[in-house]
Amino acid sequence: MFDILFLLLAAVVLVPLFQRFGIPSVLAYLAAGIMLGPHTPGPVIELEVARPLAEFGVVFLLFAIGMELPLSRLRTMRRYILGLGLAQVVVTALLIGGIGHAFGLSGALSLVVGLTLAFSSTATVLAILVERGEAVDHHGRIAVAVLIFQDLAVVPVLVLLPLLAGQERHVAEALALAGGKVVLVMAAIFLVGRFLLRPAYRFIAVGRNPEVFTAANLLLVLTVAWVTGEAGMSMALGAFLAGLLLADSRYRHQVEADIEPFRGLLLGLFFMTVGMSVDLPFVAERLGLVLGLAVGTVAVKAAVLIVLCRLMKVGMGDGLRVGFLLAQGGEFAFVVFGRALELKLLDGGLGQALVASVALSMVLTPALAALGRRLSAGMTPERGGEPIPETVRHLAGHVIIAGYGRVGRAIARLLAEHEIPYIALDMDVDRVAAAREAGLPVYYGDAGRTGILRSVGIGQARAAVITVNEARQAERTISCIRQAAPHLPIVARARDRAQEQVLGDIGATAVIPETVEASLQMAGSVLRQAGIGEEAVERSLKGYRNRRYGRPTE
Repeated sequence: MFDILFLLLAAVVLVPLFQRFGIPSVLAYLAAGIMLGPHTPGPVIELEVARPLAEFGVVFLLFAIGMELPLSRLRTMRRYILGLGLAQVVVTALLIGGIGHAFGLSGALSLVVGLTLAFSSTATVLAILVERGEAVDHHGRIAVAVLIFQDLAVVPVLVLLPLLAGQERHVAEALALAGGKVVLVMAAIFLVGRFLLRPAYRFIAVGRNPEVFTAANLLLVLTVAWVTGEAGMSMALGAFLAGLLLADSRYRHQVEADIEPFRGLLLGLFFMTVGMSVDLPFVAERLGLVLGLAVGTVAVKAAVLIVLCRLMKVGMGDGLRVGFLLAQGGEFAFVVFGRALELKLLDGGLGQALVASVALSMVLTPALAALGRRLSAGMTPERGGEPIPETVRHLAGHVIIAGYGRVGRAIARLLAEHEIPYIALDMDVDRVAAAREAGLPVYYGDAGRTGILRSVGIGQARAAVITVNEARQAERTISCIRQAAPHLPIVARARDRAQEQVLGDIGATAVIPETVEASLQMAGSVLRQAGIGEEAVERSLKGYRNRRYGRPTE
């Protein structure tokens, strides 16, 4: 109870404090872990008490990411999973292993160190992507694809350790057995999910019991994670597969809402355990070695990823963001280096230095991600289908739609019915490609960048519509449009009244809160069912909108 109270107190105090100064919550949890760890003065939390629970934070995070990536979208990522992911692990392992061998490490140890440092921190990277709403952006999906391959590569690395230590002699047989086990387990998970999971959820949903529904979600996540863990794969990979099974289902949004509290708290606990593992006295004593390992790892991985992204025709901006985002070491290193110490492949001093360097690189991840964003800020995306034609720049009297999701598509259809020209911009590559195939004027681009706005004729447009779902992106887009076209009418979508106020203050001409419009539609239906005439209902709704939005409605 003492340990739990101090962990909760540290989170409650530090996370709001860091967020007030614009510092990512990941750093708050890491700082709390360092304060409560065995290497600093003050209260000490037993690492082994928190670690089992902390692992479930990564499990729930990967489950949520899996639900954001339906199989149709995952198939479009296979080039990055099997191409970029494989190339990144192999090239990084060879480079780091070669550097280690040049500094005197044995061939076996060089291979272990190179492979282990090739992996990135799934938990840290995805937490940053989710916190910034970038998990389904182009660079976010590339990063997720590389992380998926890295999780798949966990099995052969674990199999290699006893082989390199001389405890196993049949290398090919052991690797083949491990690979076959992976294929069988993944096939079984998808078959069970396809034929049993959705009928089971339908049966549970009919009962309308929220406690049972939440219990079913926990059962699904933990069962699939346990199965993959028993098969020698990471539990996080199993959770990701479980999320994929529900990605296209009608229950996805309720499942996300149910697991959100577990995910946030347990993931914070995971980052605390990372902070607890940082041995500050050891780092201070061997600062040069630890810093050299951390900086070297970050530099090699960032350079490799940026070069490989360019070779795979990824835009320089996205390549920079992916490279710096995945440049750190990963939590898997704690497992591998610990196992290598047990097998006498690694001596204690070097093992502690490697663990400390990995933890330090994970602490630096938010700063590295911010550096990647800053370096790529002035670069126009080079991905997403055909470029915006020069003729679009000279359009006049058209409407610019920022975001071509569900709301954006509905607006575009209505504009087309009234023969009003429009140009839509979206950052989802697959969505843009599908629209272009249908011959629609939809292009890949960030409406929050002045150069993109000029390329779609912002100066001659008659109006702009902001339908993006992510709050910060909507605010940035409105600010950029208002600077480029001070008098252009801007109609924005808001989730609620709080966001309505923010977007109005930034410069939106009219803000339509989804919650208000949904309530008006329901009220209109109730009035009609109560026998009120259609004309009176429409008059009431129009009057409410006039008062609510502060301008006449037609």
